[in-house]
This record gives sequence, structure tokens and C-alpha cells, in this order.
Amino acid sequence: MDAKITEAVVEALNSGWITTGPRTKLFEKKLTEFNGNKATLCVNSASGGLELMLKWFGIGAGDEVILPAYTYAATANVIIHTGATPVFVDSNSDFNISARHIEAAITKNTKAIMPVDLGGWPCDYDSINQIVNKEEIKRLFQPTNEQQQKLGRILVLSDAAHSLGAIYKGRPTGSLTDITVFSFHAVKNLTTAEGGAIALNLPEPFDNEEVYKYLNIKSLHGQSKDALAKTQIGNWRYDILEAGYKYNMTDIQAAMGLVELERYKDDMLVRRKQIFDRYSMIFGEDKRFLIPEYQNQESTSSYHVYLLRINEINEKQRDEIIRLIFEQQVTVNVHFIPLPMMTFYKSIGYKIENYPICYKNYSCEISLPVYYTLSNEQVDQVANAVIHAVDTILK
Repeated sequence: MDAKITEAVVEALNSGWITTGPRTKLFEKKLTEFNGNKATLCVNSASGGLELMLKWFGIGAGDEVILPAYTYAATANVIIHTGATPVFVDSNSDFNISARHIEAAITKNTKAIMPVDLGGWPCDYDSINQIVNKEEIKRLFQPTNEQQQKLGRILVLSDAAHSLGAIYKGRPTGSLTDITVFSFHAVKNLTTAEGGAIALNLPEPFDNEEVYKYLNIKSLHGQSKDALAKTQIGNWRYDILEAGYKYNMTDIQAAMGLVELERYKDDMLVRRKQIFDRYSMIFGEDKRFLIPEYQNQESTSSYHVYLLRINEINEKQRDEIIRLIFEQQVTVNVHFIPLPMMTFYKSIGYKIENYPICYKNYSCEISLPVYYTLSNEQVDQVANAVIHAVDTILK
């Protein structure tokens, strides 16, 4: 948050457009250019965007949606809200969903797959896209509405809350599969305080611009015209076409996003990579630590979360290490507690024992601070605190 952000917000406040207006529409256009997808709708949150797309695809009671057990609650909660059943599967060693486990979990009731780019590292989208396009998998698919019939297969709905700006095989996140949803929550690389965006990249015969227009209606109570359209002379009359939702982004949020996006690739991502590199330089030579993968010949992360693992420790030791780090005036976190370990999901029958790689990754993971104004000296302070804590526990 700096003077540019403040000025942009003040300009929005003084313009008369504080809810959805011209800045939101411009932000959508700029995001589409940035990600290389076909159309973008800005919304109030990634959670709202994911739920909106599940509802658009007609997912409901009796349907199943496959997702990783290792994710934040929002990914699964939106499935619960539709009445469908979340089908958790295990992870790879890189924290992301296992394509092999996805394929094994598909049934005639599967309507969507929701991969999650954990920490900003893109999933293996080629494998996931190939799975849903296999003839034997397509024959299993049982469409129940026009959208599902038009697609003719399982929908791939990417939860890219962490991965704006990530690259997979030369293509940016947002253009990698059918639909991608981003988060602009306060802790994300690019923030609008709260907010999100739906990147549409549907194959033919879908017209992505037409889908955008429909979602624009569905995200604003089913109203046939938004406030911007009604400002045209004599254009006040509107209709309610369906019982829609309230998921729109405001121009105040978009004003922030426009500033952030302009400097995102050449400034924000550059600094975050420098922080990742410095952590990796410090921890990479010590065999007690497993540094996260964040760049290889195929993929580049958005450098959102530095997922450090400590070898040969258990969950209890990890928690004690975190306590000792906090005692040194350094704050760290864990991303995430797997959902089958959460009270709600345990209460409806999920068991962490069914996801051994997921649990193994979680039990030894510590998320280190990564933010734009973190200095190199502070990075070193964090690393020293972690090393001291590990030395104490593993002495």
C-alpha cells in the first residue's frame, strides 16, 4: 500500500463510481490481456467466483467434485454450498493434486475437477486436461443440463487463488484450462483488499463473451443491466432474469488492482523471487531442509508462499519448532491444515489416513514470510530463527 494506491482510491471515490463501474471493466480487460484467456469477470472474492462457476455448470445434489485434500477450506466449502459432494484426493510431493489419484476417483457422478496451485506452483494441467478428454472418461460423464451437454465432459475449474503470474509450459495461469479463479484477498501477491476474478477459457462451441455477459447478470442478482449500463439516457428500465447472487467487484477495489497489475510482473514478482532465492540459498545446502520447487524448465511459480519442509520430523516436533521461532520475534505459518483434519469434514466422514502424502507434507511444513517490503536482513533473521529452532529440537 503506497501513495499510488491511495491516489487511485481517492480518484475512484471522487469520480462518483464506487461500486461496479468503468474501473472494474478496465481491470477485467487488463487481466484478460495479462493472462491470455478469452474473457474475465471480476467478483467480490475467489470463493464467490468458484461457487458462481459451479452453479453456472449446474452442479448440485448427487454430483461429485474432485479436489485436493491439501487446500484451504474455501475450495471445498463452495462445493458443500451447492449440495454436491467433495471428493478429496491425495497430493504429490510438490503439494499439488495427484493426476493419478484424480483419474482413480472419477465416477459417473463426477461433474468437475478443482485443482489448486498451492503456494503459487502450477498443477500439471496437461495431465489433468488429458484425463477429462479421454474417451472412456467422457463416456462416463452424464450431462444433466445445456452447459454440461455443450462441454460434453468433466469441467476443470482451477483454484488459482495463489498463482496469478505463474507460468506453465510457456503459458500464464488463467489460460491453462476451462476456467480459472483468482483471489485478490489482502494476503495475496496482488490485492484489492478483498476480491477475485474468473478467467474464462472455455473451448468451442462456447462463446466466452456470451458466457461473460450471462455471468455478469448472474453475479448481480440476475439483473438484466448493471449500474453502468443504466446510466445511458433513457436506459433505466431493467428486468430480473433469474434469482442471482451478489458477487460483483467495486470500482474502489478495481482502482487498487489496476495499480497493482501495472507493476506486478516487473516489480512485485521480481522482489518475491529474490526472497525465495535467498531462502533457498540459505536452506538449500542443509540436508535437514527440503526447499519448495518454484522454477524448472516447464513451470515458474508466482512466489506466493515459501513452503519449507524439515526432513525427519513429526507434526509435534514441527509445532514445537514453530513455537521456538515465535519466541525469537519471527512469525511463520502453516499452509494448510488438510481439510480431512478439520472438525466439519471429519464429522461427515473424511479421514486424513486416506491421504498419506498430503499428511506427510503438512506434518513437516512451515510457511516463511514473503512480502514485498521484507528486507534481505529480515530474510536472514527469519532463516536464523528457523535454524536455531531446528537445532534446538533436533540436537
